[in-house]
Amino acid sequence: MIKLNAKELRTTVPDAAAAKSIKRNPITIILDNVLDTYNVGSIFRLADAVAAEKVILCGQTLTPPNSRIKKASINTWQWVEWEYRATALEAVAQCKMLNAKCQIIAVEQDKRSKPFYKVTYKFPLAIVVGNETYGVSKDVLDMADMIVELPMWGINKSLNVMVSCGIILYEIMKRQTTSENIVSR
Repeated sequence: MIKLNAKELRTTVPDAAAAKSIKRNPITIILDNVLDTYNVGSIFRLADAVAAEKVILCGQTLTPPNSRIKKASINTWQWVEWEYRATALEAVAQCKMLNAKCQIIAVEQDKRSKPFYKVTYKFPLAIVVGNETYGVSKDVLDMADMIVELPMWGINKSLNVMVSCGIILYEIMKRQTTSENIVSR
């Protein structure tokens, strides 16, 4: 297990062997046209925090190397495996093709959505988060195994995409801590 502090992450460039040696949880995070590079960078930090296997950047989502992604991610984009796909629908199809048991979970407000704390999550899984204005695309929502949302009790109707993704992933990790499937830190 490699544990680096923020300064070390900002200055350390991993070699391929070091990056591959990190044990990962069977989690893929799919960004469906997430436009804010600070959200993208923060999601790389989140992916590292939960030891996710991969981040898939889709559509108009900018990709590393990018100075704002680098800054917000504190270089974790170099430690977390990532790839680019033209659409989130393509990314979801790839996840299903690689593992038919992969649970596709879209985080979105939708008439079909359920509160995130009332559903069962199973590894392997892919979490799909969407554009800051338009959310997860309709085609992806239709293909998802489950749509979850975070209840909003105030005036505002939504949370930041990275915050929403973080809440969902930490709920999943909390539930998986007794499972042998989770990477122990």
